[in-house]
Amino acid sequence: MANKGLATRQKLSFRVEPSQRASKPRNPVAVAAQQRAGGAGPHRKSQSGERQQLKSELLKKLAGREEK
Repeated sequence: MANKGLATRQKLSFRVEPSQRASKPRNPVAVAAQQRAGGAGPHRKSQSGERQQLKSELLKKLAGREEK
């Protein structure tokens, strides 16, 4: 019969959900940099991205008129 008990390295431990853990940051340097910079900040869309968005909005408006 196989040994079904815990092996010497497998110690019984209680699992704690991430929400219950102490708020210890994984990388304290990254946390400090993020607070200093205020995150990544707002990004501007590229010209092609704006063009594609305007084109899709126009197509949606045209499709809406055809259905009525």
